[in-house]
Amino acid sequence: MVKFVSSEETIFLVMRNHQIASGQADPAHVQPAGNELEQAIGNQVKRYRMQLGLTVAELADRADLSSGMLSKIENGNTSPSLATLRALSIALNVPVTALFRQFEEQRDATFVRAGQGLPIERRGTRAGHQYQLLGHSIHSEVSVEPYLITLREDSEVFPIFQHGGVEFIYMLEGVVEYRHAGATYRLSPGDSLFFDADAPHGPEELVEVPVRFLSIITNSNE
Repeated sequence: MVKFVSSEETIFLVMRNHQIASGQADPAHVQPAGNELEQAIGNQVKRYRMQLGLTVAELADRADLSSGMLSKIENGNTSPSLATLRALSIALNVPVTALFRQFEEQRDATFVRAGQGLPIERRGTRAGHQYQLLGHSIHSEVSVEPYLITLREDSEVFPIFQHGGVEFIYMLEGVVEYRHAGATYRLSPGDSLFFDADAPHGPEELVEVPVRFLSIITNSNE
C-alpha cells in the first residue's frame, strides 16, 4: 500500500533527520554535522524577503515575529519551528517547501587538472581518436559529457558518428574539415560548431595536425 505524505510531514522528517545528523536528537548515537539546514532556510528566507523589497522589520511584522528572531533565522543561528516556517511562508507568499529547496538540492562539481582527464574508449578510439573525459553530470535530468579530443597523423577520418542529444565542439589546435549531415565546415582554433548529434558527423579531413578540440555532448536522461 502506498502512503501519501503531506508537505508538512515531509518537512518534519527533513528537520528530524537533520536534528539526528547534527546531534540535536539522540546525541549518544551521532556526531555533530553543522547547521547546514538552518543556513539553507535562512538564505532562502532572506532571498525571498529581498525579492519582495521588505526590510527585516517589515517581514517580522507580517510573520508576527520579533526582528531579532528573524535576524537569527536569516543568519542560520537558530532552528525555526514548523509553526514559524508556516508563518514565514505565508508572509512571503511561497510554499513552506520552498524554504528547504536550497538544502535539498545537491550541487555537484568536477575538478580536473591539466592533462589529467580520464581516458575513455568511444567509437572513434579504434580510428585513433583520443578521448579524455573532463567531467560528468551526476544528479541531473540532463547528461552532460565534456571531452578533450585529440587527432594525430595516424588518426583515421570518421565522419559517420551518430548518437542522441546535441553536441558542441570548440577548436583548440589544428585545422579539420568537419562534416555534419550534408554540410562540411573547415574548423580552425577559435571556431565552434553546435549541432544535432543524431545526424552523421565527424572529421572528414585532417588539414593540420595535431587537431585538438573540446566536445560537449548533452542528452536527456529521461
